[in-house]
Amino acid sequence: MQTSRLTTFSDLHSRLAAQPPLRIEEPGLRETSVSVILSPGPRGLEVLLIHRAERVGDPWSGQMGLPGGRREQDDLDLLATAVRETREEIAVLLDPRSLLGSLDDLTPRTPTLPPVLIRPFVFGLERRPAAQTSAEVAATYWIALDALACAQDTAEVLIQGKPVSVPCFKIESLPEGRVVWGLTYRILCALLPRDDA
Repeated sequence: MQTSRLTTFSDLHSRLAAQPPLRIEEPGLRETSVSVILSPGPRGLEVLLIHRAERVGDPWSGQMGLPGGRREQDDLDLLATAVRETREEIAVLLDPRSLLGSLDDLTPRTPTLPPVLIRPFVFGLERRPAAQTSAEVAATYWIALDALACAQDTAEVLIQGKPVSVPCFKIESLPEGRVVWGLTYRILCALLPRDDA
C-alpha cells in the first residue's frame, strides 16, 4: 500500500467523487452507519477512532471502532443516523456540509455478528473537535492516515472464544493489545490510497 499523504480535504473529496460507492440492496439487513471523521494534524490528515466500552450484549464490545450505530425511525436517512450517533456517543456535532463523501456499504464477514448493513460517511473538519467519552465509548484516539498505511499486520483475536488470525492495523500510539480489525479495518483500508489509484 502506498504511503503518499492525503493532505487536503479537496484531494480526498475528489477521489471519493470519482468512484461512486457500491450500495447493498438486501432485504433483512439492519441499517447502520458510521462516521469517519478526519482533521488536519502534524502528520497530515488524522482519523478519529474510538475504543468501545465493555458492554454485555454488544457484539463489538471493547473493540476499536468508529462512532455510529443503528438507524432509528426518526432518522431521515443514514447520514442523519451517523450525525446523531456521533453526537450521542462522543458529543461531536457534525455539520452535513463537512461531508466529503461516503464509502462502499459493508456487511460483516463473521456469521456470529448480526445481519447489518454499514454505510461509512467521511467528514472533514478543519478544527479538531473535543471528543468526549460516554457509556458506549471508553476512549478516543486521533491516528494519522500515514501511520495506518504503515501499520498493516495480523493479530490473533477471540471469535466465539477461539483464537483467529485476522488482518489488522497495529498502531504504536494505541495502548498495548489494541488493534484495529474487522469492519473498521475494512473501512479504513478503503479510505487509504491504493498503489493502482
